[in-house]
Amino acid sequence: MICLHKLAAGAGTALLLGGCASLSGDGGFGAAAGVSEQRTGLSASVAGRLPRNDDDARALAAVIDKKLGQPLAVDEAVHIALLNNRGLQASYWSLGIAEADLVQAGRLQNPVFDFKRSHGGGEIGIERTLTFNLLSLITAPLAGRIEGRRYEQAKLLVSNEALKVAADTRRAWVEAVAANQGAEYAVQVQESAQASAELADRMRKAGNWSAMDVAREQAYHAQTVADVGAARKAAVAAREKLTRLMGLSGAQTAYKLPDHLPELPAAPQELGDIEQIALNERLDIQAAKIDTAHTASTLGLTKATRFINVLDLGVVGESEGPVNRRGYELSLEIPLFDWGSTRLARAEATYMQSVNLLAQAAINARSEARESYADYRASYELARHYRDQVVPLRKKLADETLLRYNGMLMSVFELLADVREQSAAVNGYIGALRDYWTAQANLEAALGGRLGAHPPTNKGATP
Repeated sequence: MICLHKLAAGAGTALLLGGCASLSGDGGFGAAAGVSEQRTGLSASVAGRLPRNDDDARALAAVIDKKLGQPLAVDEAVHIALLNNRGLQASYWSLGIAEADLVQAGRLQNPVFDFKRSHGGGEIGIERTLTFNLLSLITAPLAGRIEGRRYEQAKLLVSNEALKVAADTRRAWVEAVAANQGAEYAVQVQESAQASAELADRMRKAGNWSAMDVAREQAYHAQTVADVGAARKAAVAAREKLTRLMGLSGAQTAYKLPDHLPELPAAPQELGDIEQIALNERLDIQAAKIDTAHTASTLGLTKATRFINVLDLGVVGESEGPVNRRGYELSLEIPLFDWGSTRLARAEATYMQSVNLLAQAAINARSEARESYADYRASYELARHYRDQVVPLRKKLADETLLRYNGMLMSVFELLADVREQSAAVNGYIGALRDYWTAQANLEAALGGRLGAHPPTNKGATP
């Protein structure tokens, strides 16, 4: 027979040991923020913690306002997004949920105390039962390891979400600056077209131009007005996308952007085995590996307990009149109808599903790395071609055309036509430059981190 006092003391010791696990002060935010800071080079918090109260919100607003006091460089925009994007903040708080599950898994289930009193025939019966769930005690170490993997997976996924926000903000900044630059150049082209239309009208009144020639210049001017409207519309949309990613509102939305995109670096970065880099560095691949390991552990737990669904140990104390009796009570579910085969089959199917999802994630990562690197190199070559060949040749041709026009060797029609072709070349270069910096941001996202050192840029802005 088991002694009531010894069982109670042993169970109390087990409960005490199971309750040793405790919550951290930041819900795991520090670890996740450290990973994203290592990958982006930018902090994800003010004073090392998430905003919790009005004082924290004011401190965060002061940091953001200081950054917005000058033309917003791309790294500053990314930093603001990491600090202030509310969707990302919600992801950070999900770590607290995962940590709570981890700590809970390390604690035993509370014991159940039953008290029964009866009387009759001049006698009083008292029954006291203290029940412990032995199954939770047996499986606690394995359950703790499973929840530990889940917690590590959650940290990786949250860090990966931070990298996604950083990459999205980088792309949005490039798009916003390029759209603003394109809109400004469209205004210059429109003003030039307006001057050409006015010149054409004066030439017609002097009898030097036909109605067709005047109509051609007026139509071109009308098209440039429409182009300005479309460019400004695109600039507003791109700016608002950037604003949303940074989580700004109110007076903070009046921030300034640089006038131009950064120029091309001297050469694109040469990378070795990009597929292996992606597999080693991407946090979503690491999280998928942990998920597969977690599923395998869950399968092992299912196999170990397929015949034991409920196992409770109870310490019983009875008093019946002057007689006291002690003992124990064991409850065991008998696998008469359900032998656990369905749960085992479900666990095995879940594991194979996880294995194939991991394999597909690896295939996607390799493909994205190859595609992004090819796009990065092609975008660089195209932008360099515009910079070194198309734009200089167009400028040289425009200068020669102007000299010939001043020497009365070319007509005004040829001069105006050359101006239009030169504007198309400049617009092409702006678009190619935008595509290059976007391709670099895409490549960094595909490889799971920054490429490394970046070239000097105008106005302190570097994608």
